[in-house]
Amino acid sequence: MNRPRFCIIKPVKKISLPFIFLALLFGACQSASQPRTLTVYAAASLTDAFTEIGAAFEAADPNVTVAFNFGGSQNLRTQIEQGAPADIFASANLKEMDALIAQSLIADGVSQIFLTNQLAVTLPQNNPGNIVSLEDLGKPGIKLVLAAEEVPAGKYARQVLENLNEQFGADFSGRVLANLVSNEDNIRQALAKVQLGEADASIVYVSDAMTAPELKAIEIPAGFNVTAEYPIASLANSTNAETAQAFIDFVLSPEGQTILERWGFTPVNP
Repeated sequence: MNRPRFCIIKPVKKISLPFIFLALLFGACQSASQPRTLTVYAAASLTDAFTEIGAAFEAADPNVTVAFNFGGSQNLRTQIEQGAPADIFASANLKEMDALIAQSLIADGVSQIFLTNQLAVTLPQNNPGNIVSLEDLGKPGIKLVLAAEEVPAGKYARQVLENLNEQFGADFSGRVLANLVSNEDNIRQALAKVQLGEADASIVYVSDAMTAPELKAIEIPAGFNVTAEYPIASLANSTNAETAQAFIDFVLSPEGQTILERWGFTPVNP
């Protein structure tokens, strides 16, 4: 499948959602007439797409308010483990989801993969590091910013660098990581450092590169890239179980998947 280009970005437009589909979703909710808040913990890379999805979901039922908590998946998992109230968890990797399943905070067999993502190198428009190829990331003096290793995007980025050792030599990943000047708590913070001119480069999700059309980007060939799988599930102790399932169903619907694709993700239900 050809991935969406991210060099030229057009403004996102809202799409019309079929009334019948959403009516069926909300018809299943016994408490549909009661005001309620659905709390969604979601990976930082989902911020734009889920904000749009949440607005569409609220528009279909004025009694529903969707409250988002976006952040690094590892931090969100810790918050849930410590008792923070949440109805849905959408992670950028399987590890954090599996940790919650192991503690029975999410029922086994409930989690579903709802999209995939890949990575790209992003650079400031004026390109102070004069980076024109992936190999240039290993040049001495480059200021590289990544998400921290425990963050899904940070782990994926380091996997990409290891993969590129095959192309640029066994010491390539080591030379690149020697240029690392900052580890960030989530991928949006890493992207922000590039936007602010505090870094010469970062390795981010393709979806994040699409949110910053003012930046330059270098594609990572498929043979060296990493495919990130994003799972979503409702929490076992959710007080809005039916509404949570309706939200998940919408994310997996053609309408929800179209929104995700417009924001640079690869849908699982195209």
